[in-house]
Amino acid sequence: MQSRRLGKSAIHVSDICMGTMTFGSQTDEAEAFRVLDRCFDEGINFYDTAEGYPVPPDTKWVGRTEEIVGRWLKTKPRDAIILATKVSGPSHVWFKSPCRSGMTALDRKNIFQAIDDSLTRLQTDYVDLYQTHWPDHDAPYDEMMDALDELVRAGKVRILGCSNETSWGLMKSIAASERLGVARYHTIQNNFSLNNRRFEDELKQVCRQEGVSLIPYSPLAGGVLSGKYQGGATPEGARFSRYLKMEGRQAVMGRRFVNDKSLAATERYLKIAEEAGLHPVTMATAWSKQHDFVASTIVGVSAHDQVDPILAAKDLVLSDEVMSALHQVSRDILYPMG
Repeated sequence: MQSRRLGKSAIHVSDICMGTMTFGSQTDEAEAFRVLDRCFDEGINFYDTAEGYPVPPDTKWVGRTEEIVGRWLKTKPRDAIILATKVSGPSHVWFKSPCRSGMTALDRKNIFQAIDDSLTRLQTDYVDLYQTHWPDHDAPYDEMMDALDELVRAGKVRILGCSNETSWGLMKSIAASERLGVARYHTIQNNFSLNNRRFEDELKQVCRQEGVSLIPYSPLAGGVLSGKYQGGATPEGARFSRYLKMEGRQAVMGRRFVNDKSLAATERYLKIAEEAGLHPVTMATAWSKQHDFVASTIVGVSAHDQVDPILAAKDLVLSDEVMSALHQVSRDILYPMG
């Protein structure tokens, strides 16, 4: 397992990170432990969760994922794990967090309450990486970065990161940190996959120039790149099989990930993988890791048997021919996810 530095920090992590957002909804605790144990035994030391997990967001199970991860964490040496979690962003936008009665915000009160609640559920006295889950571009970045800096100084958090942020927001936060002389973001966790390469339009240059690492989530495009939705299939228990039957945010997300363009692009990726003798999940994971601005690719599974093709990518470097073929699909089918 290769390791890489998170931003300009002192922390190095495995270049594959196990995400946990299904633990407590799709995945029960026993299966979650099997997944986590397998990953740990294979050399993955980086694990990502959030106060608002599991998905889909719901008050009936919010916080359950951190509780499961916390119980698992007690079975391992704490300093052997690089643990990341997140504070919910604003609830007045299209995404409404199930935390704190749906009244979350990125202010001092919410940030302080969120970290204390997460530490309790995780049964630890610190997290290695603390991230803002969704940005609030109309709120004062100075207050947010100053509050987050207090957590670092208190020893509750080692380093800071953001998620679902824009180029403007990332630069705004870095400018605030530099002006105030406080801790800065070292990572950004955004959607990035063969079906969603928008990060490369602007944000990759911000990361390169400012020393911020991308830790991409959804490298399999929500499982679409595995091929399981091809031909109109809606596999039982799959996330978008459920989301496409729901309303509101989940339905919108389902249509964004599973649509004519994304399925057409995936069909071509599946053929490239077959010709290269690769499992499509292995290829998509390896492609995500094969970027200089990426520190660690966040993968996610709902069952133990889904781990093998991901682990097959841990030392894989795709050939120039495969990378060129994948890039050609991106040129021919622009922005499959919009």
